[in-house]
Amino acid sequence: MRTLVIADASRRSWADPASHRPVALTVWEPSGADGPLPLTLLSHGTGGAVAQLAWLAEALAAAGHLVVGVDHHGNTSAEDYLPEGFALPWERPRDLSCALDWALGALPVDPARVTAAGFSLGGYSCAALAGARLDPRAVAAVLRGDAPLPPLPEMPDLLERLAARHDGDALAALAAASAVDVADARVTRVALLAPSIGALVDEESLRRAESPALVLWGDADAEAEPGENARRYVEAMPHAEGWSMGRAVAHYDWIAQEEAGERLRANALPAIVGFLTGR
Repeated sequence: MRTLVIADASRRSWADPASHRPVALTVWEPSGADGPLPLTLLSHGTGGAVAQLAWLAEALAAAGHLVVGVDHHGNTSAEDYLPEGFALPWERPRDLSCALDWALGALPVDPARVTAAGFSLGGYSCAALAGARLDPRAVAAVLRGDAPLPPLPEMPDLLERLAARHDGDALAALAAASAVDVADARVTRVALLAPSIGALVDEESLRRAESPALVLWGDADAEAEPGENARRYVEAMPHAEGWSMGRAVAHYDWIAQEEAGERLRANALPAIVGFLTGR
């Protein structure tokens, strides 16, 4: 495993607008495998870190995949939080595309076998690579405070912090920008683990998604309630399959160190790895 930071010269850092946006990567490489190799991109949940998905990365590397995970700028515990990192989730799939650009030039990647997997907001990020777009009206309502925010324990004062940095016109412009198409046709299939912000996604964009998708969730998920999140993704995406991992499975079990998390991951890994490797 190795870590590095590359720069996306097409975008600016929210922490320092004079600097390029940093894209922090962790790379897992299979032992003794010759290229070209399949590649999986990983995206963590909001406020988390890609290290929380090491259990999946290690299993994929053992199955012969290169794995590149991103710690998303402003939205990862690996650095200081920034309100834009929580309020502008459509920037995350762009990070994944930037990581893919880098990997295609630096690693022995088979460009015909590129997949992506993500947890929570990372699940949305991967769905966006497959064509999901946010509904700018829904995003605008959230940024104005007219609609409830998704649970944000890492930044419960998000709207106040945004208002201190952006006036009403700027927030309206940000909401309008949320409809951007960030699909990446190079990604051939996606796995969404307890995906979130389903209520903000334009359903018609999901119906146009062409990539095969695997969607897994737990029925006890209070942070990304399955009815308006995971089930919405799996029912709307035409090439999606998915199921509940159990009535007692909660949102953070996917990354928890306790016995429930270990049991969930052991049960889910065969399906996730099998789907991403095409077995």
